[in-house]
Amino acid sequence: MLDRKMLAALNDQVNAELYSAYLYLAMSAHFESMGLPGFASWMKVQAQEEMVHAMKFFNFILDRGGKADLAAIEKPKGTWKSASEMFGDALAHEEYITKRIHDLVALAAKVNDKATESFLQWYVDEQVEEEKSATDMLQKTKMVEKAPGALYFVDREAATRVFTMPAGVTI
Repeated sequence: MLDRKMLAALNDQVNAELYSAYLYLAMSAHFESMGLPGFASWMKVQAQEEMVHAMKFFNFILDRGGKADLAAIEKPKGTWKSASEMFGDALAHEEYITKRIHDLVALAAKVNDKATESFLQWYVDEQVEEEKSATDMLQKTKMVEKAPGALYFVDREAATRVFTMPAGVTI
C-alpha cells in the first residue's frame, strides 16, 4: 500500500506528465502553423512519450493498490516567436520535470518506499535522455535561426524521429 503523501505526489505527477503531453501538442500545432511539419512531428512524438510516462505512473498507482485521482490539465502556452524559443521552453520544461522526479525519489526514500524508489529509477534515467534531446534541438535551431534555408534542413531531420513504445509498457 502506498503512503498517503506518496500517493498524492504520484497522482500529481500523472497530471504533470499529461500536461507535458498537452504542452508538446500545443508546440506541434504551432510548428504546423509556421510551416515546419518536421518539428511538428518531433513534438507529436514527444507528446506520445509523455502519455506513456503518465500511463506508467497511472498503472503503478493502481498496481500498488492506490486510487488514481485525475485533476484538470492546465492550458499550455500556445504561441512562440521562433523554433529556438519553443525548444528552449521544451528544455526548461524537461528540467522542471527532472526536478519533480528527483523530489519524488526523495519522498520515496523519506517514507521508506523501496518499490517506488525502484520504479522511479526508470524516470531518473529517462530524464537524462529527455534533457539531452531537447538540448540538441535547441542548439540546432539556434545555429540556423537566421538562415531559413538551413532551418528547412533541420526541420526535415526532425521529421525522421519516430515513436517507439518502451518494452513492457501497457497503456
